[in-house]
Amino acid sequence: MTMPRQRGLTEQAADAAIDSACRLLRLPSIRNEFSDIADRAIKDQMTYRGFLAELLMAECDDRARRRSERRIKAAGFPREKSLRSFDFDANPNIDPATIHTLASCEWIKKSQPLCLIGDSGTGKSHMLIALGTEAAMKGYRVRYTLATKLVNELVEAADEKQLNKTIARYGRVDLLCIDELGYMELDRHGAELLFQVLTEREEKNSVAIASNESFGKAHMFRRTRARCCRNFTGSTVSRRLPGRLDVRATRS
Repeated sequence: MTMPRQRGLTEQAADAAIDSACRLLRLPSIRNEFSDIADRAIKDQMTYRGFLAELLMAECDDRARRRSERRIKAAGFPREKSLRSFDFDANPNIDPATIHTLASCEWIKKSQPLCLIGDSGTGKSHMLIALGTEAAMKGYRVRYTLATKLVNELVEAADEKQLNKTIARYGRVDLLCIDELGYMELDRHGAELLFQVLTEREEKNSVAIASNESFGKAHMFRRTRARCCRNFTGSTVSRRLPGRLDVRATRS
């Protein structure tokens, strides 16, 4: 489809042509903001290049925002949580500087794991969702799930002979957030299936886990305790203190 080109268009005809062109080229932000940007360009005496740059940046910014929204939605977070709304005063054991470092997502870039360990009410889920949201906003593919929900999905996939496909799907995302690990006891089969997902991601993509149990005591990793401690909590496992949330980003 081609559009007729005319010189000396009236303002009304020019607006209509711009609207049609933006629809054809799929530039919704330019179509919506053109009039305001044009008025501002006249007021600020922008050059033609400056005006064009404003238009294109508006489109780029809006596309980046919409991509972030899609990634956050695809992550499957149960509710909205942000680092800004986290109450550090109520959690004095958490160092804001450490959280700021984690929010940079360098640990995800390096495929490192993250452990959030503490009692109920210490902010584990809030922090897990907030850091996952930060990752999605920075362009990473994120998936959130409860530990029990993931295990149930793996059991069903195994029964339907779709286990490899399901494990591969969880292995592809840049960050897998597993919440409430240790709240409910898993049988041996479920624990082994969950461990297959963790093994699939080992040294490839990051895992962030929130648990009320230290991995040194986690029932589901009894048979593979040494390996799990190395992969998720470093070379040593310190005891969890009552009412405390331990935040650890460690090397595999």
